[in-house]
This record gives sequence, C-alpha cells and structure tokens, in this order.
Amino acid sequence: MAASFRAAWFDGRSSRGREVRVALEPGPRGPSLVLQPLDGGERLVLTHGEVAWPEAWSARRMPRKVMVDLGSHGSLQVDDVAGWHAAAQEAGRSVPLAQRMQTRWTALLAVFLMAIAAIGAFYRWGTPWAATQLTRQVPLDWETGLSERALRDLDAAWLKPSKVPAERQAALRARFDALAAQVAPELRRYPGYAPRLTLQFRSGLGPNAFALPGGTIVMTDDMVAASAKQNLPDDALVGVLAHEIGHVMHRHTTRMIVEQGVLNVGLGLALGDVSTVVSMAGSALTGLAYRRGHETEADCFAAALMRRAGLPVAPMTDLLLGIEGERGGRKTAAAPDESGNWTNILSSHPETPQRARDLKDGHVATCR
Repeated sequence: MAASFRAAWFDGRSSRGREVRVALEPGPRGPSLVLQPLDGGERLVLTHGEVAWPEAWSARRMPRKVMVDLGSHGSLQVDDVAGWHAAAQEAGRSVPLAQRMQTRWTALLAVFLMAIAAIGAFYRWGTPWAATQLTRQVPLDWETGLSERALRDLDAAWLKPSKVPAERQAALRARFDALAAQVAPELRRYPGYAPRLTLQFRSGLGPNAFALPGGTIVMTDDMVAASAKQNLPDDALVGVLAHEIGHVMHRHTTRMIVEQGVLNVGLGLALGDVSTVVSMAGSALTGLAYRRGHETEADCFAAALMRRAGLPVAPMTDLLLGIEGERGGRKTAAAPDESGNWTNILSSHPETPQRARDLKDGHVATCR
C-alpha cells in the first residue's frame, strides 16, 4: 500500500482548506495523486499530467511547506514535507534533469562534462565535415566575386603595383600555366571544381605568396627577389605556386569562412545567445587549428603536383628555409586590413621551417 500523509486541500469553492489524506500511486507515465477528504467527501484521483509537480529540492534542505498546483481542482498545501518527499520517491517520481542539476552537484558536473565533450567533438570533427559538405555548394562565381573585392581592398591598403620586369613576369606565368595544366582529376579535392588559375604580381607584404578563392594567386616582388638572391632556379618559385594552387583546389579560404560560420552556429545552438567574445574566440581557435591542417594539405598537394610535373621540391624548401633564416626564425606578423581579416587569413603560413624540412625529407604523403 502506498504511503500517505496529511495535507490541506483548497478546492477553489471555499477559502478554508479541507483536511485530506494524500497518497502517490505509481503509474506508467509517472505517479498519480490521490486525495481522500477526511470529512467524508468523494475521493479524487489526478493523473500525473493533471498535476503541476513542484520542483525538486535537496533532502537536506527541505522547504517548510510544499504547494502543489492541481489546476482546475485548486491547490494542495503540504506541511509534512518529509512525507511528501518519501511518497514521491516510493512512487517512482522521476525528477527532470534540469531539476537534478539544481540539487545534485554530481548531475551538474556530469552534464557539464558531457557538454564539453560534445562541443569538443563538434569542433574537432563535426565542423570540418559540415564545412566540407557546405563548401561543395558554394558557387564559383561567389568565390571570384569575393576575390575581386578582396584584391581591391589589399591593393588600396597594403599592396602596390609590381616592379618585376614584364618579361620576367611573362616567363614565370608561362611556368605557372604549364604547372596548372598538370592538375589532374585525381588531385582535385572537389570533383568538377575547375577554377581558372591566374597569377598576379604585387609589391608589399615582404616575400610572400597567397591564394584567393576562385583561382587567383598573388606572388610578391620580394618573393621573386629572395629566390634570385639565393641563386635558386625558378623551380623554387614554381614549388611555392604549386603550394598556393593546392590552397585553391582545396578551397581553403572558402572552407575557413564556412567553418567559422558553422562553428558560430554550433556554439549558438549549444550555448544559446553567443556573445561577441565567445564568437571571436571560436573564430580564432578555428583559424589556428584548421589553418595548420590546410597548410599540410597544400604541402601534400604541392609535392604530388611537382612530382607529376617532373620537378624537384628541394629548391622550394631551400627558398622557404632561406627566407625564414633571414627573419631569424620570426614569423611575419600578418598586417590586418580595415576588416582585420584578409591578410591574416591569406598570407600567414604557420610552422614554415618544419614543414619545409618535412617536404625536403620527403615526409609528406601523396595527396588524396
């Protein structure tokens, strides 16, 4: 027989409470509430869904009384709080997770750890996968339009017209076009994605080369000069361009934009309203982690493309290591434009010395 206890029932028809004996009986969807008036009135049985069950509390910190909303049947005032608590437990009343988190630190800790693990898994695996799938749907026209606007902004803020002689530019473009013709279908991350690859020259930003989405690659005068200063063959510059073609064919800039958007949406769904600080931190973490992966993919692509073209990668690695040696091991600080993004996304190449040594030693696997 279910345990029972006394309570006062305010049925809404009288301001005075009626003394009742209360029992909680187990049910398939939760316990039902049974009221037996002590004045001889009719017994009332309310299903689990007809009762607005009060929130749970710690057994060590019970309130002085419990008020139970009975909907159209009024309310119930329970002074025997311990009796109510014992009857609820005996009847198998399951406490919602949100309430358990308020009363049990172990439940709160477990949910917190699960949330951290879920967010970490989404960040590590879910975001790149979702971004890769969404990037497939981004039209090439959108990328080329974005590149045109970005290059205009860079030209206005940080870049200047190239001073490399026209004949030298033409010779390097011929080598670039020949290399681009070697991009076989098996090297394409996205089947059917065939942007028109073009090479442009600019001065500024030091010895550098970067890829814009949609096929435009920019090489700086200082990069050309650095190769000449080290008396390296043009294969060195061709190798750098192969790396940048890898960025284009893997759509890295587009994926970065999509990845940051996916991460912000994911954080919004997981955490609710995401503050600007959290959003910026998520974008920064995404950029740091995924950019390293993108550089590895571009290295892998460059090694495979150079091998297909019958060209060595050693001159490229010598060029990169020579440039890093002149910098004294310091990374070039990305100069932010007015939006604070473009040169940081497009011209920063993390861990260049180690990547160059790996390429020279042949430790980069064939692209897949």
